[in-house]
Amino acid sequence: MTGPEHLVVVAAGLGAGLLTSTVGVASLISFPVLIALGIPPVVANASNTVGLLPGALSGSIGYRRELREVPRPHTIAVVLTCAIGAIGGAALLLALPADVFAAAAPWLILFTCLIVGVQPWISTWLRSRHEQPAGERTRMSPATTFFAALTGVYGGYFGAGAGVMMMAVLGLGLDLELRIVNALKTLALLAANLVASVIFVFVADLNLTAAALLAAGSVVGGYVGSHIGRRLPSGLLRALIVLAGIIAAVLMLR
Repeated sequence: MTGPEHLVVVAAGLGAGLLTSTVGVASLISFPVLIALGIPPVVANASNTVGLLPGALSGSIGYRRELREVPRPHTIAVVLTCAIGAIGGAALLLALPADVFAAAAPWLILFTCLIVGVQPWISTWLRSRHEQPAGERTRMSPATTFFAALTGVYGGYFGAGAGVMMMAVLGLGLDLELRIVNALKTLALLAANLVASVIFVFVADLNLTAAALLAAGSVVGGYVGSHIGRRLPSGLLRALIVLAGIIAAVLMLR
């Protein structure tokens, strides 16, 4: 990559970190950028997962106060469920032919655009559920465990939009305040990304330059994202993300 391309990747990492703290679809910016630079889809996806890990870590640190309000065994159960699912997703990415992911990637991006588009309705629905006093469901039921693991599989395989999916799964299956659900979601996806990253580092082909540049941008974006996100018109931001995702998917389908 040339010098200007390095700056583009750092900017993509910064934007991805910001999205982690806003609409939760970090890969929707960074992955298409790596593809546009000519990196093969599977290599781009693995490098993207590794590169965005620091941003996920800095975002999780910001939720440590909320996480203290959840009994530690319950937190561990959520994290382990998502992490185990991510093992399956990473294995699928590496085991299936590269053409399978290359064919699926545009449709996964379009699916993510759908998730981003309906996120306001998901958030409103979750908020309405938690207007009532919190109940006693702080442990995951078998159904919640299954869907959390399935979200972990998706996170390990591709990941964009997994944050919104996990919010819906945990918001429906647990009687917790929305801010705590958001904290659990962030920590669970950090675990999924960490597990997938370890697998990719030892097994997958990586573009280490791209991963390092994404990491430099994402760690800053993850830290400042919550502050910037509060000042941006959410509707405009969401519309731009959906538009960018649709354009990226259409270009990849050509």
